[in-house]
Amino acid sequence: MNAEVVMQLCLAALGGGVVAYLAFAVPARARATTAEKRCLAAEQDARSDRDAREAEARERAAVAATLDTERRSHQARIDEIEGKINEKFAALAADALGKNSETFLRLVSERFDLHRVAAAKALQDRQTAIETLVKPIGESLTRFEGRVAEIEKAREGAYQAITEQVKNLSEGQPGLKSETRRLVQALRQPKTRGRWGEYRLQNVLEMAGMSEHVDFFSEHSMQGEEGKLRPDVKVRLPGGKFAIIDAKTPLDGYLAAFEAGEDEEARETALRNHARHVRQHVSNLASKEYWNALPGSPDFVVMFVPGEALDDAAARMDPAIVEHAIEHRVLIATPTTLIALLKAIAFGWQQEKLTENAQMVADQGRELYGRIQVFGRHMGKLGQSLRQAVDRYNRSVGSLESRVLPSARRFESLGAAPEGAAIAPVEPVSLKPRSLQASGVAAGPGKLERPRVPKSADKEPVHL
Repeated sequence: MNAEVVMQLCLAALGGGVVAYLAFAVPARARATTAEKRCLAAEQDARSDRDAREAEARERAAVAATLDTERRSHQARIDEIEGKINEKFAALAADALGKNSETFLRLVSERFDLHRVAAAKALQDRQTAIETLVKPIGESLTRFEGRVAEIEKAREGAYQAITEQVKNLSEGQPGLKSETRRLVQALRQPKTRGRWGEYRLQNVLEMAGMSEHVDFFSEHSMQGEEGKLRPDVKVRLPGGKFAIIDAKTPLDGYLAAFEAGEDEEARETALRNHARHVRQHVSNLASKEYWNALPGSPDFVVMFVPGEALDDAAARMDPAIVEHAIEHRVLIATPTTLIALLKAIAFGWQQEKLTENAQMVADQGRELYGRIQVFGRHMGKLGQSLRQAVDRYNRSVGSLESRVLPSARRFESLGAAPEGAAIAPVEPVSLKPRSLQASGVAAGPGKLERPRVPKSADKEPVHL
């Protein structure tokens, strides 16, 4: 059974393969036959196209040969015609050139003659104009040369004068050095230094606008706790007080620093000595205690140094010297700061004067007010007397009209009165004196009241 089944299966598979082969091979052969036919048709078409192109190429070659023959023939005819035309044009050009050359030469000759005449005239005019322009320049150059010669002579004279001055300066230089040396030597002496400082102090006081014996006193002696004191200047202050100014001139160390030259160590040592001298002057001046000799005056003294550089050098080497001076009630002042201090004192005097003037104005106003008050009382009494006089006058008029005149008119009725005479009527006085209403003026004696300002501007002030 199994063998038969396997045999059947094999036969079935073989039959299927044959069927598949037949199904694929038959259409493929048919397609191959169709493609072969198409190739044959394409080759025939290509062969026909090739034959047509070869025929067309042969025709083109024939046409090109014909065209080339026609071109060579046409070129030959053109060359022949151009030769004839060139010959004719050459003949015509030669003839025209000859005629034109003659005409051109004639015209050129005429124009050249005209231009030559015009150019000659223009050249003459330009030469004249140039001469006209150049002549003032030449004259100016001539004057300039003369002026330059004069300046050169003057310059030679100036050079000679300058040379002479330089020579004199050179000759005077040794004398100047000698005088400078003598001045330095003089300033090294304490007495000379002191006089120079006092002289500088006097100049500063004058520059500040102060007058001696009015605003300040020089070398005024006073009695201190340790004996007699004699400051250089005593400046008046408002309120009967004084400010003391004493001039000090520490120059030894400062001059030594300048003489040191390039030696920095010696220069620094000299400046330190200068600062030490300034500090010593501060201590000596503080020990005199001028403020104790002038009760009520400021408790400080001004030490005047006659040069800004002196104070600056001392402050640079000893920065604490200012604090030291303030602690000892000493103010170090240079010419600039002293002028500022004196200007402040002058301003204080101005304020003091203004205060005194204001006090005087107040006193005068108070006195005037009292006098006005007394005058007001007198005016009140005068008004009261006037009222009494008017009242008595009116009573007298009433008595005259009621008692005297009726009796006098009876003489008229009796015919005893003079003819044409009549007694004039007497009118009473109806006016009354105005009463004083001003505050303070109407006050009783011994009472001085201040005037009251109206509370509103609409109220009119009361006049006397």
